[in-house]
Amino acid sequence: MPHINTQGLSIFVEEKGDGPVVLYISGTGADLRQKPGVMEGPLPKARHVIAYDQRGLGQTEKPPGPYTMADYADDAADLLDTLGHDQVDVIGVSFGGMVAQHFAIRHPARVKKLVLCCTSPGGEAPSYPFHDLPDDLDPIDRLMRLMPISDTRRDLEWQRANAETVAKIKAYTRENLIPDHATAEFKRGARLQLEARRDHDTNADLPGLTMPTLICAGRYDGIAPPENQALLQSLIPNSALSWYEGGHLFMIQDKQAWRDIITFLAAENAG
Repeated sequence: MPHINTQGLSIFVEEKGDGPVVLYISGTGADLRQKPGVMEGPLPKARHVIAYDQRGLGQTEKPPGPYTMADYADDAADLLDTLGHDQVDVIGVSFGGMVAQHFAIRHPARVKKLVLCCTSPGGEAPSYPFHDLPDDLDPIDRLMRLMPISDTRRDLEWQRANAETVAKIKAYTRENLIPDHATAEFKRGARLQLEARRDHDTNADLPGLTMPTLICAGRYDGIAPPENQALLQSLIPNSALSWYEGGHLFMIQDKQAWRDIITFLAAENAG
């Protein structure tokens, strides 16, 4: 798919599926070349999905920083403007859930329904501080450092008891590394994203949202911990919270999650 030139940024975009439009906003360090992704899942079978690499990441432009959460939210609005969509459903995952919060706050008329997955309101309830990790951390070292945090069941005892599974995860990670992620330019963009993420805080503004909102969470997520999900629900007036059997990757681990999200979005369209 092409790069889309918005008023401020050249954005790499993929579109797939038929039906009502849903904007999918991905997480920290995300790159559409990483597979499997949302386009390989069930969502495009039910909706017309727009997914994109965010500023500083993947094949999207990496302008000079600093970046702000408002920049990420406005990038999404500019992309919709360029593609000709006034109002869409929005799904934000992890960092994308943070961006989706800012998008809904800054551009509420653009959002029909909001889905927030494995994310946090920030401020006194942040997600895991990825900005504290070294930029030059080896990908396998990073994987192993985050494994018991991403899924709190996968502690050292679990890793020892499941050595074959851990070896397969390591091998898959090595085999699917994207070469340009090791370049200085990619690392610069990734760091700028993390610095914007550090300042994420929507606690004061979330109570003003009015669109129907579904909050989806993994029971064993240490990156966006359970208490943050309960706080999100308490802050967003018209929201529901659903729990799934998994960690930060519960959308892969528990197939019910996508079924519930698609049902939630379809109910609005039927009404």
